[in-house]
Amino acid sequence: MTSTSPKTERSFMKPRIAKRQPLLATLFAASLISGCMVGPNYHRPAVQPPTAFRDLSANPEAQAKAASYADLPWWQVFQDPQLQDLIHIALKQNYDLLIATERINAARAQVVVTRSSLFPQVSGNGNFTGGKEYNFQTKYNFLTTTADAAFQLDFFGKLRRATEAARAELLATEDARQTVILTLVSDVASDYFTLLQLDLELQITHETVKTQQDSVKLTNLRLDHGVATKLDVLQAQQVLDTANAQIPDLERQIAQEENALNILLGNYPQGITRGRPLIEQNLPPEVPPGLPSALIERRPDIRQAEQELIASNAEVGVAKAQFFPQISLTGSGGGAFGRSSAFSGLMSSQLGIWSYGAQISQPIFTGGALSGNLKYSKSQFEQALLSYRQTIQKAFGDTSDALIGYQKDHQVRVAQEQTVADLRESVRLSILRYTGGTTNYLEVLDGQRSLFGAELTLAQARGSEYQSLVQLYRALGGGWQQ
Repeated sequence: MTSTSPKTERSFMKPRIAKRQPLLATLFAASLISGCMVGPNYHRPAVQPPTAFRDLSANPEAQAKAASYADLPWWQVFQDPQLQDLIHIALKQNYDLLIATERINAARAQVVVTRSSLFPQVSGNGNFTGGKEYNFQTKYNFLTTTADAAFQLDFFGKLRRATEAARAELLATEDARQTVILTLVSDVASDYFTLLQLDLELQITHETVKTQQDSVKLTNLRLDHGVATKLDVLQAQQVLDTANAQIPDLERQIAQEENALNILLGNYPQGITRGRPLIEQNLPPEVPPGLPSALIERRPDIRQAEQELIASNAEVGVAKAQFFPQISLTGSGGGAFGRSSAFSGLMSSQLGIWSYGAQISQPIFTGGALSGNLKYSKSQFEQALLSYRQTIQKAFGDTSDALIGYQKDHQVRVAQEQTVADLRESVRLSILRYTGGTTNYLEVLDGQRSLFGAELTLAQARGSEYQSLVQLYRALGGGWQQ
């Protein structure tokens, strides 16, 4: 139920309009005076970040560097020209990114719609009538034009708080788009390195097949000369069969990975052109994470969560303003022009009309709707606050995981390289011992099997190292720079 003051309305002839102009100007000037805004003003919540990243706490020199690896743009991090071309294509054609861009356009339009309530709303009307009286001797034509204006005074900040919330939502959508870019760049790089890893595994398998085909031929030749047994031939064939069985599965994985990468690019499934092979890709000599406090400003998902918190805070002000009176000014002006004829006579008339008024509306009893709406807005704010803090916590967890992962994957790759080198030397010596007749072919077979598995493991270790580098760059908030 609302109580409304009577609306004052008068009509005057056009000559009296000039006398009322000072009064209208005074009312309009008064309407521009900003009233107080109810509701809390936003203050960034106090969040104490850790003083050091977990795995670097024992290395103060690495921790003290303010510069971060994520400060580099993605084209300096991923230096393979083919990978750069793929990322460029994804940034132009990826559907998730295009949708995120359209959400920005929608949010920008919503700001305009919400902000429009702060300005007077003016509309014009026109009405024309004409006809003839029943005696068929009197004709008439009348034209009426009016212009109506309404302006809601925002004394308690309801409209300004709503505009503040809409602007924060706009900024949140812009940060969300940057998060999509960051994710897209890292996903394209991750899929590309996975593709190179599978290419390397397929290359190792083909080389193993070729080597084992030569080994089978040699063993058959030795069998023909009576210096080898049928068992030696079968054992050599087993390694060849094992390698051949790997090829179809690797080719399946490569095709499916190309399909996944094409989806990110916004293309239909097709082949992907490669650049440098995996073993020629650059790895940075140093990956500084930067200061922990800078992570909050760098990651767009954290900034998005904060803008959503700002919007929720403003909505609390909108809900509080509903308890206070709503005041509006109205005005209308226009004219009526007529012409009629009666028998042989002719008459014309002109009439100017204008009016003004004020209206106030105060909620008296709403059955708890206003208080319930305020509680709802406060709950939404608390949820946004918890989400903001959770996003920060998750960001530090992601970064710690990525730092540990990159360091350990590097150590695994280095150790696996040594394993492969040792096995290669072992196979070489076993072959010499076998051809010299000092050992049986089983020793050679075991060495070749171990070497084949170790080389595949090394290829996977190389791929994991690049994957962990991509994840670290993403966790630190890098990759959204345009």
